[in-house]
Amino acid sequence: MNKNKIHTKKELQELRTTLRQRLTPAEAYLWNQLKARKFKNKRFTKQHSIGYYIVDFYCAELKLIIELDGEVHNNALQMEKDNERTKYLESLNYKVIRFENRMVFDNLSSIFMEIESHFL
Repeated sequence: MNKNKIHTKKELQELRTTLRQRLTPAEAYLWNQLKARKFKNKRFTKQHSIGYYIVDFYCAELKLIIELDGEVHNNALQMEKDNERTKYLESLNYKVIRFENRMVFDNLSSIFMEIESHFL
């Protein structure tokens, strides 16, 4: 087995499966818009692991990560953890974009415009 493998680490498989089965309402709604190449024919996966982080949505073709943040992300400690996570992922040349959960319901078109702005 390749020791440098950073995607879909075996030891995170059970957690990824659990997270896929327990999407937040915002994640489920956005996933319905992204799955099966529905958005601009781009393939997204949900609850994908990179290193020891599990990201909400990932498009390998674009090296694009989409994170949805709920209330739990609105405190200093979690923001610091989110910043560390983003720095790590960006150090691997991934682009991370974040949206608040409520934006999925209140302004989905702006989310789509932001995602599309990162297409190559």
